[in-house]
Amino acid sequence: MNNTNKPIDVITMGRSSIDLYSQNVGADFEDIKGFDAYVGGSPLNIAVGCKRLGLNSALLTAVGTDKIGDFILNFLTKEQVNVDYIPKLAHARSSAVVLGIQPPNKFPLVFYRDNCADSQLTMDHVEQAHIENCRLLEISGTALNMEPSRSAVLHAVEIAHENDVPILLDLDFRADQWKDIRSFGITTRSILPHVKIAIGTEEEILATMLHSKEQVSISDQQISAPEITGDLDAAIQEILKLGVETLIVKSGPEGVTIHQADCEEEIVPGFPVEVLNVLGAGDAFASGFIYGYLNGWDLYKACRMGNASGAQVVLQPGCANFMPTLEESMKFIEARGGF
Repeated sequence: MNNTNKPIDVITMGRSSIDLYSQNVGADFEDIKGFDAYVGGSPLNIAVGCKRLGLNSALLTAVGTDKIGDFILNFLTKEQVNVDYIPKLAHARSSAVVLGIQPPNKFPLVFYRDNCADSQLTMDHVEQAHIENCRLLEISGTALNMEPSRSAVLHAVEIAHENDVPILLDLDFRADQWKDIRSFGITTRSILPHVKIAIGTEEEILATMLHSKEQVSISDQQISAPEITGDLDAAIQEILKLGVETLIVKSGPEGVTIHQADCEEEIVPGFPVEVLNVLGAGDAFASGFIYGYLNGWDLYKACRMGNASGAQVVLQPGCANFMPTLEESMKFIEARGGF
């Protein structure tokens, strides 16, 4: 049951994968003995998180005509995420990610995305999703890394902009998915004038304004947590100058900071917890934030909701499979002093 007769609250667009998480928490990657199979990809995680909170969500991605694609679609269908806009492509493969868990600060991951199906998403697939009818379009920065998905995203952005559908961009910088990492900033900046809300880590903000490859370094294959040098405050101001109405900068356990042009920054504190696994926390934040935003909450309260979703997911060994329900989030927030 995909709730196809109900209006779509949010369409998320970009990556989808099978995620293989280490069963041996704390073990060095080379000593892992087994893996648990979950699903992942930032837009997929966000779609599931939104659905569990009560929004009607749809995922715009692609999978291969393979068993991994069936695995992904089976999970989404059980979650009642709308899968009507997910083509199965015979000429491509569903992607996979293998992930280690070494708390408190090592979370290595390996992408398998050669000839990846979600990168083969086309403008024709976008046309079939009827973006003009949804309440919000969420896009992932990684979907801009190659053709034809790059043009598909640009087309989706044009449709949303022309129909006054707000666009939320999750910067989602994954350095090894770009032939030249400077291209991430160039392509991302090209759509920022149409983006209403952008969300990213401090490193992703810096990557958006990257000038040199030497600014980026990655240790322990932590693709999702690179070290990037640069002037964070200047990068924030440059993004706002491009037309982004609201920029939300994620700072891990400290919470997030809301930035808007001609306004003082607003710090939204997180919910302190003992972290097991940080992977997927940012996607959980996005789903909680989107829930609050689409329900008319102010930005502070929506960000607190996002922080609560993220705090709950870092307690778990996976992403989409552990997104909280609305009831779970409200109890979590109430037990920690409320919004």
